[in-house]
Amino acid sequence: MAEVKLLGFWYSPFSHRVEWALKIKGVKYEYIEEDRDNKSSLLLQSNPVYKKVPVLIHNGKPIVESMIILEYIDETFEGPSILPKDPYDRALARFWAKFLDDKVAAVVNTFFRKGEEQEKGKEEVYEMLKVLDNELKDKKFFAGDKFGFADIAANLVGFWLGVFEEGYGVVLVKSEKFPNFSKWRDEYINCSQVNESLPPRDELLAFFRARFQAVVASASAPK
Repeated sequence: MAEVKLLGFWYSPFSHRVEWALKIKGVKYEYIEEDRDNKSSLLLQSNPVYKKVPVLIHNGKPIVESMIILEYIDETFEGPSILPKDPYDRALARFWAKFLDDKVAAVVNTFFRKGEEQEKGKEEVYEMLKVLDNELKDKKFFAGDKFGFADIAANLVGFWLGVFEEGYGVVLVKSEKFPNFSKWRDEYINCSQVNESLPPRDELLAFFRARFQAVVASASAPK
């Protein structure tokens, strides 16, 4: 029997991407929670370049970077396909997954900026949301009616973004400005396949609020 381990953070959208894929495939795995401030020797040995989660360890061999891990899982294990079978649909799924992955830093960094820098960050996020709002018109998921690769990649904007907004007190998504995206996000969160794989929202919110307060306290402390 294959030995599968996943090193992750419970609050990380990237770790949850991998967990989703493993659950879709029906793969049994051991989850190992890492400490952001005290990373294990297993993590540092498994990902010596980036030293971050998630890391999938399959029969002793580590695979890193969440989107690469998703493709590895899809190609390696039996079960429902994560990427579409049709080559064109597969290319589209990869395109939107990359688009979403490329925007992660812009979304996250906006919440930690202040003043003019935050306004610039908001504009970048608004441009992303405008593109997504146009793409998601009359669509249940990115690749049609089936939840898959691009939708897993969308978990940051589908769920974590709303938690960040509430936790940090910065509103980016307004339903009147991005109606299609807002409708998609509501349906996304309430989809049983998504809902069952998300961390508890109240725990996630408390975690990020505490993290934000720690950042504020550190910034205001005398040098």
